[in-house]
Amino acid sequence: MDKESLIASLQKDGYLKSPLVAEAFRVIDRKDFIPESDRESAYENIPLPIGFGQTISQPLTVAFMLDLLELKKGEKILDIGSGSGWLAALIAHLVFDEESKAGKVVSIERIPELKISAEKNISHYEILKDVVSVELGDGALGSPNEAPFDRIIAAAAAEEIPEAWKEQVKIGGRIVAPIQESIVVLDKVSKDEFNKKQYFGFNFVPLIRD
Repeated sequence: MDKESLIASLQKDGYLKSPLVAEAFRVIDRKDFIPESDRESAYENIPLPIGFGQTISQPLTVAFMLDLLELKKGEKILDIGSGSGWLAALIAHLVFDEESKAGKVVSIERIPELKISAEKNISHYEILKDVVSVELGDGALGSPNEAPFDRIIAAAAAEEIPEAWKEQVKIGGRIVAPIQESIVVLDKVSKDEFNKKQYFGFNFVPLIRD
């Protein structure tokens, strides 16, 4: 399967509803974020290993979560679990406003080797090098020094949404994160109040705390 076939297949199945997200899939090539040994499978709709017990997520799941995130140009996003860097790069493409130079992604990775790998993979895209900051740390703690965020997204499943994320997302902002075998959307409507939606039937690697 090639890139366009993957995109067409996802759209046929009701994913990649946003034309902007579909275009991000075209521009930010998944193949650039996969170890060379598995690159022939880059456009298969499956998760693939990236080492250290971690995976690059299934394209269907990434497309679904990005559609739920409803990103806008100029926003600041917290990405929990950099992994290969693919999701951070997709988000950066979607939020960076080339005219105003606004838009930022803070991506947190707990495994030093994957942090380095994510930075290298993202560096294939010269325009994104100053948009994405990859930090080494415990993703469950968020990034208090960079808060608040317009959106927070996670690529690993927690038992519940960490309090740090709830504190660090802006009022009017949104969290999209895996909780056990579902994807949860939390919209922050006031300092301590959230509206919640839940979508079942997904599998993720667990969020591991330091």
